[in-house]
Amino acid sequence: MPSPWIPIHDLPSFVDREVTLKGWMYNKRSSGKIHFLQVRDGSGFIQAVMVKGEVPDEQFATAKGLWLEASIILTGRVRSDERAPSGVELSVTGIEVVQNPVEEYPIAKKEHGIDFLLDRRHLWIRSARQKAILTVRERVIWACREYLHNNGFLLVDSPLLTGSIGEGADGLFEVEYFDLGKAYLAQTGQLYAEAAAAAFGKVYCFGPTFRAEKSKTRRHLTEFWMIEPEVAYADHSDNMALQEGLVCAVVDAALAHCRKELELLERDIPALERIKPPFYHITYDEAVAMLQKLGSDIPYGDDFGGDDETLLTNQFDKPVFVECYPKKVKAFYMKQHPEREDLVLCDDLLAPEGYGEIIGGSQREDNLDLLLARIRAEGLPEDSYDWYLDLRRYGSFPHSGFGMGIERVVSWICGLQHIREAIPWPRTIYRLNP
Repeated sequence: MPSPWIPIHDLPSFVDREVTLKGWMYNKRSSGKIHFLQVRDGSGFIQAVMVKGEVPDEQFATAKGLWLEASIILTGRVRSDERAPSGVELSVTGIEVVQNPVEEYPIAKKEHGIDFLLDRRHLWIRSARQKAILTVRERVIWACREYLHNNGFLLVDSPLLTGSIGEGADGLFEVEYFDLGKAYLAQTGQLYAEAAAAAFGKVYCFGPTFRAEKSKTRRHLTEFWMIEPEVAYADHSDNMALQEGLVCAVVDAALAHCRKELELLERDIPALERIKPPFYHITYDEAVAMLQKLGSDIPYGDDFGGDDETLLTNQFDKPVFVECYPKKVKAFYMKQHPEREDLVLCDDLLAPEGYGEIIGGSQREDNLDLLLARIRAEGLPEDSYDWYLDLRRYGSFPHSGFGMGIERVVSWICGLQHIREAIPWPRTIYRLNP
């Protein structure tokens, strides 16, 4: 009877048993009559020890000639080893080579430039570091969905092709849409989430969004994933409370389920363990005054750049809400401040350690006349928003929501220097392949 095929992450449950392992050779070293094969299978990494005389001679010779990333099937006995990261090793009794690469694997065990690695992103994601980052990413997404589901939210998917501009005309990817003129790749699903909130109360959408901004910073991608909750009868304060709860749940989930990945990434885990409510709150006015005192030359009325956010967040050991920005630097749909017409009821949630904005949110303008005035003032095509204005014509209601950029959260939790590692296939102004 053939030995069972077992994933590497399950091998600790099979100590002293014969198993089959299917995967790829991640690294190799030989010492006379012993081959030490580092093997991965997608679920984990393990050392497989092949001793001459314990396998047929031709198999031992074959193993000596394997290139990195050879696809192989091993049989062997699982043995306990406290020195091994997984707690076990595999004593090999047989090897089958599915394919030995036709030439040397291009990503060697040495330092490579970032452009070299990004050109080979389809291969780079096989590395232990990239696996750790993308494992954290998956947990972040899972935690978001779980938190919102457990709090009564309904997932309502929004379209990626739209005729309505969500975040400003200068950041749009345009496409010709049959005989209907121009369509745009969605900058946000928020407008549709607002419509869904009127139907279901608490909703969220989640998917890729697109920004055609020619930004070269370490925090920007042209295609990224965003989760966008929207809540009927929620005000500005309710909105921030939801953001705080979601972020805490995500960080807790990463610490609970991805500690070994965070350790591999050499993340400062105590810094993440401090992420508990309450978060800090300051107004835009207070933030500008603080920045100017710290040496920034930002004038009052400007939005914050990356350097300003870095400077600001380095003053805090937990996320900080910056509330109530000037109307002129924020989107048309944000609700006017009840006491100051020049401000809107919004917030940016900035992550500590210099990571900056991970969430942007606001209470939405529910007054038809004020919303229409903003659309006209921004010079937006009014007829494209007729359906959106219907939400204020037929049962208007106070409501709030936000967008959380998944890659920015992953970058912060993993302690990455650049957002491009936080997504499997990064898209920037300079990169469309692979």
